[in-house]
Amino acid sequence: MPRNLLANPRFGADPFTLGVASGDPASDGFVLWTRLAPRPLEPLGGMEPRPVAVRWEVAGDARFQTLVAQGEALAHPELAHSVHVEVAGLAPDRPYWYRFRVGREESAVGRTRTLPAPGARVERLRFVAAGCQHYEQGLFTAWRHIAQEPVDFVFHYGDYIYESADHGAGPFKANGRTYDEVRRHVGGEIYTLDDYRRRYALYKSDPDLQAAHAAVPFWMSFDDHEVDNNWASDFDQDGTPPEAFAFRRAMAMQAYYEHMPLRRSAMPQGSHMQMYRGARYGDLLHAFVLDTRQYRDDQLYGDTLAPLGPEAFAQRSIMGAAQERWLYDGLAASDTRWNLIAHQVMVMNLDQRKSPAPGAVAGGTPTYSMDQWPGYMANRRRLLDCIDTHCKGNVVNVTGDAHRHYAGDLLQDEGAPGAEGKVISSEFLATSIASGADGKGDDDAYSRQVRADNPFLKATTDKRGYLLCDIIRKEWTGDLKVVDKVTKPGGKLSTYARFIIENGRPGLNRG
Repeated sequence: MPRNLLANPRFGADPFTLGVASGDPASDGFVLWTRLAPRPLEPLGGMEPRPVAVRWEVAGDARFQTLVAQGEALAHPELAHSVHVEVAGLAPDRPYWYRFRVGREESAVGRTRTLPAPGARVERLRFVAAGCQHYEQGLFTAWRHIAQEPVDFVFHYGDYIYESADHGAGPFKANGRTYDEVRRHVGGEIYTLDDYRRRYALYKSDPDLQAAHAAVPFWMSFDDHEVDNNWASDFDQDGTPPEAFAFRRAMAMQAYYEHMPLRRSAMPQGSHMQMYRGARYGDLLHAFVLDTRQYRDDQLYGDTLAPLGPEAFAQRSIMGAAQERWLYDGLAASDTRWNLIAHQVMVMNLDQRKSPAPGAVAGGTPTYSMDQWPGYMANRRRLLDCIDTHCKGNVVNVTGDAHRHYAGDLLQDEGAPGAEGKVISSEFLATSIASGADGKGDDDAYSRQVRADNPFLKATTDKRGYLLCDIIRKEWTGDLKVVDKVTKPGGKLSTYARFIIENGRPGLNRG
C-alpha cells in the first residue's frame, strides 16, 4: 500500500456522485468503473490529494446474496480518484451485478453482462448506438429510455462532452432556431486537465446518463469534441502548432480515460490512446470498434463542404495504415454470421449541395463533407472492396456525429464519376442524444435536398434519439428511435423508421 494512503476515509457528501459504469466486456469478465468525487465541480472532485482504497463486489444476483468476485482497488489522485477494475474468471453470456464501497459509503448498484464464449451459437443480440450529448442543448432524456431497453451493450460513438464555453444566460440558438435556456456549461472553452475533468463531472452528474451506464456495459469511442471540434491527428481547427496541440490532446485523453470504463491497455501514453479493438459475440457477431480521429490525414479544402476534387481520391487514410491492416485482416478472417463496423463519422458519399435558390431541392454543385469518409475516397474504396471480397452481405456500418438519423446503402463511389451502382453494405447513422436541441423533423430544406440528390439514402430526420439494432441469424433490424423533445422534461419515445437487412443480401428493406 502507498505510504500516503488515506486510511479510514470519511466524506461530508456522497463520494459516488458520478455513478458507476461497466464496459469492454469479455467472455469471462468486464471493466468496472467509478470515480470518487463528493464535490464533483471542485478541483479533484473535492477529494484530498491522497490515494484511497475502494472495495468492489460482483454478484450473481441483484440482492448480492451470491458474491462471485470481490477485491480492493486504489483510487489515485493522479487519475482523479477514478477506479478501473478488470474482472475476470466469470461465466460467459450471463448478467452480473456490481457495486463499490469506500469508508462507510456505498455506490449505486450496476448491472453488466459477459460475452458469449468464443464460437458459441448465439441466436439473438440487441444493442444501442448513441452519442453527441451536448449538455447545454438538451436534456439526456434518450439515455433514460436506453436504460430501460433490454439490450446487451451500448456503442457510444463519441462526443461524450463538448469543449465549448458556457453560452451565457438566456436563450440559445441551435439549427437556426432559438430555444429557451435548458442548462449551462461551467466556465469557458476547456484546455487544461482540470477543465476537462470538471466538464466530464458536469456531464456525468446527469441522472439519466448515470442510469444508462448502470444498466448495461458500454463500448466507448471518442470523436472530436472530447478534444476539440474536428481535430485530425496532430492538427486542430485553429492552426495551433502540432507540438502545442499535443499537450491539449494529452490532457483531454487523460481526462477521457479517467471517466470511462476502459481497460488498462487504453491508458494514454502521452497524447495517444489505443482505442480501436474488436469483440466477438459467439458465432453471431464480430464487432470492430474503429478510431477515425487519431490517425487520419488532415481534412482537405479547409475542412468544408466541397466538390470531390482529385485530392479526395489520393492515397490518404482516415484510419491510418496499421488500423486499416487490422480491420481488413479481421474482416478477411471473420467467420461470424454478421460483422459490425462501429465508428464515428458517415461512410455514405452524401451529396450535401446547397440549393441554388430558396425552396429548391435540387440543382447546384454537388458538395461533400471533408470531415467524413468522402474526404478519404481511396480509403473508402479499400474498405468497400474488402467487404465485397470477404464479407458479402453480412457487414453493417454504424456511425454518428451528424446530429440526425440517416439510413442508407453503401455503393462504391456512389454519386462520383464511374460509380458502379452495386450495393456492398449498409449504414445506420445514429442521431444525437441532445446536440441540435429538439430539431426540425424530416421536412426541412436540408432533408428534402439530401433525399432528392442521394437515391441510396433511405431515410433521414433531424430529431434526437438513438439507434436500436436487433440481430438474429437471418436478419438485422435497425430502429431509428426518436424523442419528440429534449428542451423540456418528459420527451416521448417513438420509432421513426425501421429497416431490415437479410443475411447474405446487402441492402436496406423497409420493416
